[in-house]
Amino acid sequence: MEELAGQAGITVRTVRFYRERGLLQPPRREGRIAWYDDRHLARLRTIAALLERGHTLNGIADLAATLESGRDVGEVLGLGEPTEETPVRLTPEELADHFEGEVTPENFAAALGLGYLATDGDMIVHISRRLLEASSALVREGVPLSAVLEAGRQVRAHADALADLFVGMVAEHAPGEDADRLRPLARSVVEAELSMALDRRLRKPVARERAEP
Repeated sequence: MEELAGQAGITVRTVRFYRERGLLQPPRREGRIAWYDDRHLARLRTIAALLERGHTLNGIADLAATLESGRDVGEVLGLGEPTEETPVRLTPEELADHFEGEVTPENFAAALGLGYLATDGDMIVHISRRLLEASSALVREGVPLSAVLEAGRQVRAHADALADLFVGMVAEHAPGEDADRLRPLARSVVEAELSMALDRRLRKPVARERAEP
């Protein structure tokens, strides 16, 4: 236990506390010796990453119980069934192959917190094929997965604000209309504006370069 605590950067007392709360699986015992392995160290690092992101110990305990029982993490995180996005079922090995060694405990915890990942028995479910393909493509281009996830967190906040704007507009000016039926129009506006914003940002360096004598 002392060796495990040292590698995790925490105290033995904290390890015992996590054991008592059910956050850490029991060690393998041989007589009076208790053996901890890489899975225990990964769990401790995941707990630390989740705590840094504002999760409570009670919430982390629920996540731990979910992972060990095979229930869907979405039940704990309160995720709804996506209406347009296609979930993807992956083995842990397939997930690792998508991100070329970037599936660290910290990144896994961040993806759980964002709701990108859930579990279904021994399988991992990514909530969106489009997000999976885009994020793995960015990683292949050299962008760290941690940066991709942080960008996703910020995009989520802006996307929520845009969705609130659209739903509020429909409720105020077209109260008899079904907002879900009109969602393709909202998506078209956002996609067009994002495309034009990228045009403006990507053209700026070229314009400055040409202006130089």
